Amino acid sequence: MTLDVLHFIDSKGGNSAEIRESQRKRGLSVELVDEVIQMYADWVKMDFDAGQLSKQVNAVQKEIAAKKKAKENADELVAKKKELDAQVIAKRQEAKDYEQKMRQRASNVGNIVGKDAPVSLTEDDNVTLRTYHPDGPNAQVEKRTDIMPHHEVLLRLDAMDLERGAKNVGHRGYYLTNDGVDLNQALINYGLDFLRKKGHKKIQPPFMINKDVMAKTAQLDQFDEELYKVIADEDEKYLIATSEQPISAFHSDEWFESPETQLPVKYAGYSTCFRKEAGASGRDMWGIFRVHQFEKVEQFCITEPEKSWEMFDTMIATSEAFYQSLKIPYRVVAIVSGALNLAASQKYDLEAWFPFQGGFKELVSCSNCTDYQSRRLEVRCGIKNKDQTRKVYVHMLNGTLCATERALCCLVENYQTPEGLVIPEVLRPYMQGRDFLPWVKELPKSLQRKQA
Repeated sequence: MTLDVLHFIDSKGGNSAEIRESQRKRGLSVELVDEVIQMYADWVKMDFDAGQLSKQVNAVQKEIAAKKKAKENADELVAKKKELDAQVIAKRQEAKDYEQKMRQRASNVGNIVGKDAPVSLTEDDNVTLRTYHPDGPNAQVEKRTDIMPHHEVLLRLDAMDLERGAKNVGHRGYYLTNDGVDLNQALINYGLDFLRKKGHKKIQPPFMINKDVMAKTAQLDQFDEELYKVIADEDEKYLIATSEQPISAFHSDEWFESPETQLPVKYAGYSTCFRKEAGASGRDMWGIFRVHQFEKVEQFCITEPEKSWEMFDTMIATSEAFYQSLKIPYRVVAIVSGALNLAASQKYDLEAWFPFQGGFKELVSCSNCTDYQSRRLEVRCGIKNKDQTRKVYVHMLNGTLCATERALCCLVENYQTPEGLVIPEVLRPYMQGRDFLPWVKELPKSLQRKQA
């Protein structure tokens, strides 16, 4: 993932000031921009020197030809050409290696921050754009002390086994059981049908991808904090943290030559996701809100460059419509510039209301990554004009529809009653027509009620 290196170079039509300002908004190194600019100048010099050596080779080759035509000895010139050939090869390899180093440094510079992203380095300044309550715009959410947190609800339904999960997997391990499996599967199937009706193509990607492919679609820090490595002999792969990763690579090295008819492409991705959650120590310790393995239905869209912001609005609206259909209170939040990952130009989160905890928690994250991913993956669009100096890349966007275990936590907190769990109306066709699940067991006396 990277910006166009030429965007750093003002003389090539770039805008280095824009990149510096974007880095400031992110709280990232501005000096890195200047480093890339200097590396570009050094690389151009290396490439020029290689070209000059090639000219010398051509000149010597002409002298050799003239000597041979005159039937004169050209051994000295042949030796000189051989030496120059070796110098050209070495210089071109040096330039190639340096170019890779330059592009690697450039990949540490974040995407250009979107014009509507709130500028701040603290998430306390995230901006609430709108709220939704199923009882109407004037209804208020409220913390409730007379209900159970999600893990207690699921335990009373005999829908989850945390004790055996921890025994066999370790921290954040779990088993879904009985109606827990049915509820989770209902969310998956309803989510996929919901997106299909909106014109998305269903896709279930591989759960692991090659290291070189992952490097093109994931940030370097994700390899340490998030991704699980799978090693077999000399074959090195990574388990996916989101279906966005393999879906973004689905069209790698492809060209949408007729974008006006071929785009947008809208995918409904479904996969199991695997995350180490190394950076989440101490957060969401109870239940299945934050776990190492979960299912997710994902929106992934590919657009023409000038149409990605319209798609961004459409995608968050789609996620909102999904949770409105489930009648879950939520708010949509614009994420500050300092909390954006490198690929995202702008990001909205949908945070749903958890009444036992008395707080909003993230269920959806929707990002416009513009051409930051597609450039590294070489997914292009349009026919290059003769006056065009730069390649044109598609824009890529991703947005959660439903991370099902996390959404399940929210549903059971909001839909519990003293007698059991009401099944949301839209999920009933996926639950064998049932509308209610009664309690089937009591909580263990040793269980301490804690926030999930």
